[in-house]
Amino acid sequence: MQTIGLIGAGRMGMPIIGHLSRAGFRVLVSERNPERQPDVAARGGELVESPVLAAESEAILVCVGYDKEVRELLQTPGGLLESARSGAIIAVLSTIHPKTMQELAQYAAPYGVHVVDSTVCRGGRAADEGTLLSFVGGAADVVDRLTPVLRAYSSDVVHSGGVGTAQVSKAANNLILWACLVASHEGLALAQRYEVNVDALRAALMTSSAANGALGNWGQQSMAWAQDDMAIVADMAEDCGISLPQSGVVREVCRTLKPRRYQLDKYGV
Repeated sequence: MQTIGLIGAGRMGMPIIGHLSRAGFRVLVSERNPERQPDVAARGGELVESPVLAAESEAILVCVGYDKEVRELLQTPGGLLESARSGAIIAVLSTIHPKTMQELAQYAAPYGVHVVDSTVCRGGRAADEGTLLSFVGGAADVVDRLTPVLRAYSSDVVHSGGVGTAQVSKAANNLILWACLVASHEGLALAQRYEVNVDALRAALMTSSAANGALGNWGQQSMAWAQDDMAIVADMAEDCGISLPQSGVVREVCRTLKPRRYQLDKYGV
């Protein structure tokens, strides 16, 4: 592959543009926000309209927010599928419902376009460093073709199974992430009330059986997507008929913590 399209140059998409460009790809970018457009060019991307991007790209990375936006990109008249070349791969990096992914893959098949999910983990710092973890859900031969693109910005690429499984893998990651964040918050809040040196405690806990990513990255994680992540988990659990009681509690706690902006000097519960 030589030409890669990217739609949505936000917090994750923007650094990916730079990594792709440095890896030698021609990067076509569709970004409507005029404030982001100069940064796109500075990172080596070429700003184009979506139909041009679709027609010229061998793979297209979709980095928009929600199911509705992804559906609109692919399914509306004049959308990506009508302009995409036969054999192209559309990889959805957005966190959406796995059923949505499966429906879009089926919808795209008559166009000769492969739709896969390629969710990313490890957050903004890893995006900046090019050390993201990418899960990929799709047919093995399609994933093999896409993997060199993903390697440009991911230190680890995992083929999770068929279409939709990357979304499930990301949901599992997020469920555990936010549960660990809530547990870390409560543990440190308790310690602070008993006048423990909390900074020293946190460093020590990272060497013990309590170590977790949320604790290690304390104060650096945005909770902007926590409730959305947990809502997707709840929908998935309902669809497959299992009970995840802890995830419901975590979702409500995240709702109360979100406005605070997680900092080391704010442990109160």
